[in-house]
Amino acid sequence: MSFLGIDLGTSGLRALLMDADGAPIGAVERHYSVSNPKGGWSEQNPADWVAALDGAVDELRKTCPAFANLRGIGVAGHMHGATLLDETGAVLRPCILWNDTRAHVEAAALDHTDQVRELSGNIVFPGFTAPKLDWVRKHEPEIYARVAKVLLPAAYLNYYLTGDYVSDMSDAAGTSWLDVGARDWSPTLLAAGHMRADQMPRVVEGSDKAGTLRGDLAAKWGVGADVAVAGGAGDNAAAACGIGALQEGQGFVSLGTSGVMLAARDGYAPAPETAVHTFCHAVPGRWYQMGVMLSATDSLNWLSRITGQKPAELTGALGATLRDPGRVRFLPYLSGERTPHNDAMIRGSFTGLGSDTGRDELTAAVLEGVAFGLRDSFDALSATGAQIDSLMAIGGGAASRYWLRLIATILGVPLTLPGGGEFGAALGAARLGLTAATGVAPDEVMHAPSVKETIEPDAAAQAQWAEAHAAFRAAYPAIRSVQ
Repeated sequence: MSFLGIDLGTSGLRALLMDADGAPIGAVERHYSVSNPKGGWSEQNPADWVAALDGAVDELRKTCPAFANLRGIGVAGHMHGATLLDETGAVLRPCILWNDTRAHVEAAALDHTDQVRELSGNIVFPGFTAPKLDWVRKHEPEIYARVAKVLLPAAYLNYYLTGDYVSDMSDAAGTSWLDVGARDWSPTLLAAGHMRADQMPRVVEGSDKAGTLRGDLAAKWGVGADVAVAGGAGDNAAAACGIGALQEGQGFVSLGTSGVMLAARDGYAPAPETAVHTFCHAVPGRWYQMGVMLSATDSLNWLSRITGQKPAELTGALGATLRDPGRVRFLPYLSGERTPHNDAMIRGSFTGLGSDTGRDELTAAVLEGVAFGLRDSFDALSATGAQIDSLMAIGGGAASRYWLRLIATILGVPLTLPGGGEFGAALGAARLGLTAATGVAPDEVMHAPSVKETIEPDAAAQAQWAEAHAAFRAAYPAIRSVQ
């Protein structure tokens, strides 16, 4: 038997084939673009996702004979995106993505609506799905009038795979339409967002069977007629499944385009005032909380573009020894910020520049600014009662040992690095496909990877970095007042 995990990312799709013992067999990637038609807008054509999936599957079929024994599929996807379909299932407009901030006015109005925070468990952020639909209602009324279904990106691929409108709990929790404690669509939240229950997909647990692969796709792919499709997961919930973060005390820090600090929770304990996200996990009866910063490695990539140096060259030039806090300060708010500020309009800045400031000082400031932003999320999570004794570090930015030493020191907790092999959202999605197809308990397959290295905090340097973080936090209201 084999199982397919699909990770629908912002810049590309990764498809992973896994055997019945959980070992990866093969993986392929396909890439696509993001459109930014206006400042603060971020859109994508869902047809590109389907083309990427078709291409990835075609390559896996040719390179992995085990694909013919496919039994289960799980899809993970970037959250909050609004994919609007008409009554025939046709896409009405490009999907409005998670990092699109055009609906900040609508988000603020919903956030101040009675019972919205209480039922959703969260602040209504501009990137969430509900304010996007309210924006469409106001600015694209002819499209809004034709909306028969609203699907998140992963749910759209579920629709392509099964022909059914179905989403999982973890992804649906980021819409501001789901009662996150009750794990079901809320009539009150839907009414607040001017939406109807019939416009929502059916919701299932991520590890449960959502449907069966369409017959025409099964024939095209050369697989059996009984391939189960799991509910799937939002990308971070799937990543948590990939590293075995299901229980209290388990979590990770992800240095991707965005920065994420996630803690698994055994119960539902929302704290929207902290700007921490509280979402359903991809497995029944569990939740997770996370702090999110919108520009983590994206900040380093920005510096890379304007200096003409690759990110690895920039970080490599800093050496291995942790520097003292620099005079130059970087606020990493290139696309606004979520935790803890909930500020879609704030933008980044450098301060403390001098004639002696060079490329290395700018690089160090960017790494420090992102690390301080992650500390903000750490503090917000700790305020909810989350237990964080150590964190697994994942994402492209984790390739920089300097950055990891800096983050471990600023957070005051060890960071562990997973051993070789797969451990991300694609693996988590494949594990969900396995549970849906076989009925095995999630805890039996969603275990943690081996640890190849532990990055300890530099205890001697923690006091000066705590002082530097306090100065970073003090800079936020000052820079906000002049923007």
